[in-house]
Amino acid sequence: MALPRRTLGADGPTVGAIGLGCMSFSPTYGGFDGVNPTDVIHRALDLGVTLLDTADVYGPLTSELAVGKAIAGRRDEVVVATKFGIMASPAGSQPPVVIGTPEYVRTSVDGSLSRLGVDYIDLYYQHRADLNVPIEETVGAMAELVAAGKVRYLGLSEASVDTIRRAAAVHPIAALQSEWSLWSRDIEAEVVPTCRELGIGIVPFSPLGRGMLTGRITSLDEFAEDDMRRNHPRFRDGALDANLQAVDVVRGVATAHGVAPGQVALAWSLARGPDVVPIPGTKRITYLEENVGSADVDLSPDDLDRLDSVTAVGERWVDPTWIYRTTPPQTT
Repeated sequence: MALPRRTLGADGPTVGAIGLGCMSFSPTYGGFDGVNPTDVIHRALDLGVTLLDTADVYGPLTSELAVGKAIAGRRDEVVVATKFGIMASPAGSQPPVVIGTPEYVRTSVDGSLSRLGVDYIDLYYQHRADLNVPIEETVGAMAELVAAGKVRYLGLSEASVDTIRRAAAVHPIAALQSEWSLWSRDIEAEVVPTCRELGIGIVPFSPLGRGMLTGRITSLDEFAEDDMRRNHPRFRDGALDANLQAVDVVRGVATAHGVAPGQVALAWSLARGPDVVPIPGTKRITYLEENVGSADVDLSPDDLDRLDSVTAVGERWVDPTWIYRTTPPQTT
């Protein structure tokens, strides 16, 4: 069965129902030594995955460079999504900062275009709202990029309802990227209904719970020393054991269907609605193929009820202030 296609937003891009998160091609999850990103991305394209999601801060820069190298010669098969707005300090000497000034928008896009080796970016996200810059100013500058032909569609990431509404009043927003999975469901109460009211597609990142919902993680010892999950609240301080028990529910549904737990978690995401395109990340072709196979998993209402009982212990970010940042209103 071919990977189904879905459209992001009322008039946004049409993509494969499952995308590929390319943060894996950076040091975030322990690096990718011994992995050829081009092989992984080419296999994704062969399977019908068309949405490739990256960001200038992943690495920084290494993920965009890897994606750019991989899509050379296959540009017409790809919907390239990247993000700006988080600036990492050299060698992690300081916490990253959020920048949303119009000047930074214009500078950032040119860097991404160069690294990706493309003439335009299909979907350009503001990675986080800048608390010091009204969203109207940032999205206004992003809209200029659309007018200039450098960008086709605009997106937001981890934005609050207020920010989403104010941004959409300036220029159509095709997609909101936010964490959404069986164990991260806080956007369901207000953010998801707002997106649907405004005709904005939803792109869940970490739909596999940062790997937990695959059922393959059993202890911190499985992570490389520089894997960010070693410091993540849901993987330490006693939370890991509790979260492993929650995964047993997913495993039970998977066993009944004869599929992998991760496939059940992704099938749950796809069942949230036709405007949802999850972007699981991986640097392994085997896991990529498994993820794409989740589109064939048909969950029953009873399955969905069982899965809805899954909850997570611990904050979903080390620093919760990175979630749903609301920019200040424009002053007169």
